[in-house]
Amino acid sequence: MENIFDVIVVGAGPGGYVAAIRASQLGFNTAVVERAELGGVCLNWGCIPTKALLKSAQVLNYTKHLADYGVVLGDAQGNEIEAGSVVGWPDIKKIVERERGVSATMSKGIEYLFKKNKITVIKGEAFLPEAGKVEVTFNDGENAGNKEVFEAKHIILATGARPNSLPFAPIDGEKIISYRQALVPETLPKSMAVIGSGAIGSELAFFYRSMGVEVYLIEYMDQIVPLEDADVAAQLSRSFRKAGIKVMVSSGVKAIDTTGEGCKLTVETKKGVEEIQVERVLSAVGVVPNTENLGLEGLGIELNRGKVPVDEFYRTKVEGLYAIGDIIATPALAHVASAEGIAAVEKIAGMDVAPVDYTKIPGATYTSPEIASVGMTEKKVKEAGIAYKVGKFPFTASGKATTAGEKDGFVKLIIDEQTDKLLGVHMIGANVTEMLSGMVLAMNLGATARDIIKSIHPHPTMSEAIMEAAAAAHNEVIHI
Repeated sequence: MENIFDVIVVGAGPGGYVAAIRASQLGFNTAVVERAELGGVCLNWGCIPTKALLKSAQVLNYTKHLADYGVVLGDAQGNEIEAGSVVGWPDIKKIVERERGVSATMSKGIEYLFKKNKITVIKGEAFLPEAGKVEVTFNDGENAGNKEVFEAKHIILATGARPNSLPFAPIDGEKIISYRQALVPETLPKSMAVIGSGAIGSELAFFYRSMGVEVYLIEYMDQIVPLEDADVAAQLSRSFRKAGIKVMVSSGVKAIDTTGEGCKLTVETKKGVEEIQVERVLSAVGVVPNTENLGLEGLGIELNRGKVPVDEFYRTKVEGLYAIGDIIATPALAHVASAEGIAAVEKIAGMDVAPVDYTKIPGATYTSPEIASVGMTEKKVKEAGIAYKVGKFPFTASGKATTAGEKDGFVKLIIDEQTDKLLGVHMIGANVTEMLSGMVLAMNLGATARDIIKSIHPHPTMSEAIMEAAAAAHNEVIHI
């Protein structure tokens, strides 16, 4: 194995592997150092496996409403089976087996792309002894335990993050679990408390409730999915409660007692202190950047709450050293890390690169209903003192949503009153995450509400609701 490269990327998650592939495409001799699975947390323990679990939940939920769609079950001879005599139930081992298979397939896809782009993969732990050098302690194969130093003019750190935990309730992997254990349960608990209602907490709360688990979703802030628009959060809360999830907002967990059978939570709410008894607790209170033991302090880099300071093109104070993704102070999202990796590499290549625009970062949460958003929330617009108008269209009035039996939710557009341009797009409903990219493009191109109204939308589709919301902002009624 050669020891000198043009670019070394540390970490093969969605930031690292994208940066490495782009570097190779631009002619750089590139290597990637990875201590675990290719694809990082996203492909192996995050974005991808959670979607596989949620698909199983969706299919299971469909089986509970077959009669609503006029579907009658029968035996092989075509004899109708008495209604209510057949029910579906989750086989958690098969669900997890499918989920792990999906992740493995995606990880192999990264391996294929690395081979196709002639990227060297180095398996092991990375340490930076000095600028321009990466010392790797191998953790795979016949060299496991040995160390070797590799050199590169450009080193990109993309080491990602790991689950955080409450200071008084460390994750033990049994009674108090993180998303990693939540993705591969051997059995389903009868009850679970999910602490934190961001994307991870909300998605897994929905999954476990769909599996028949009694679920408490506990959020310290005054709304679930705290980064989303208040109207969206209120709709998700209604949908969750309808599904049987016990939603608790403005509620702080003060203690968790695991000495007895299960877990006893002491929760401080607006109404006073409550005690909740559950079999298992899922801690979904954020992530911690993986910046320890990299040698950054020895290079003179001072971390800010574990994050690496960088400029607009992800350069650190050390010449030739860059950082992207969850270890810098930008949104901890896979697609953000990928964009940062591409921008960093293209800048290294001397290309004319615009900095990543963090005002138009799309967000997607794959609960049921789904959430998709980009731009400012109404609260943020008010705080900024911008004169605005709102256009809103409910899916209850959508022909496509009605035919699909998926009427929960709406499209909400926040529009600058003076320019008619979009300030924010907030959607909650079935498949709205698939409608979001067009709205990101519209905002990037400076589209106005009038532009959207005048763009012909296919009928019947869920996306028509975007046009209808724009029309509502102008007090114009189009059609259902």
